[in-house]
Amino acid sequence: MSVESVHQDADIAAFESGKLLVYPTEAVMGIGCDPDNEEAVLALLALKQRPVEKGLILLAANYSQLLPYVDDNAIPQDKRFSIFSCWPGPVTWLLPKSATAAKWLTGEHDAIAVRVTAHAGARALCDKLGRPIVSTSANLTGQEPARTPEQARQYFADSVHYVDGVVGGASQPSTIKDALTGATIRN
Repeated sequence: MSVESVHQDADIAAFESGKLLVYPTEAVMGIGCDPDNEEAVLALLALKQRPVEKGLILLAANYSQLLPYVDDNAIPQDKRFSIFSCWPGPVTWLLPKSATAAKWLTGEHDAIAVRVTAHAGARALCDKLGRPIVSTSANLTGQEPARTPEQARQYFADSVHYVDGVVGGASQPSTIKDALTGATIRN
């Protein structure tokens, strides 16, 4: 068994057991977990000192991984090109949430924040997990996001699982846009 497959198996086991994962994204280290594991999501929010009302981003390897969380039928045809032409890439879209999207993911919102990443490592992680991962910056609320695994360890020590890889070349976290209005929420 190769070293790479051992790491992949450990990543999958950590995810499936509800551990928090720190992993590289386009601009910063991300921290996340299984979006369907309420206990893991609430542990993430507590660790980050982030209120559940804000909602979270789901990061995926492809749009089909996001379909259980998005009301695809509620996305107007005239908005689809704008959304899908940005992916894979560093644009997070607020899309209508599905009827089954959990409140611990959407917070107080009628939309869910989702992104199909272009970061090779993050895509590979979602591919091997077979689903999206919750994605927020690896830091405590109000602190600078970690850009290296070493910086993330200063925040979280050994309380999380670390996925191998390096941050991409983007200088800023993803842009966030509202798909229905076209408004930019974060640039």
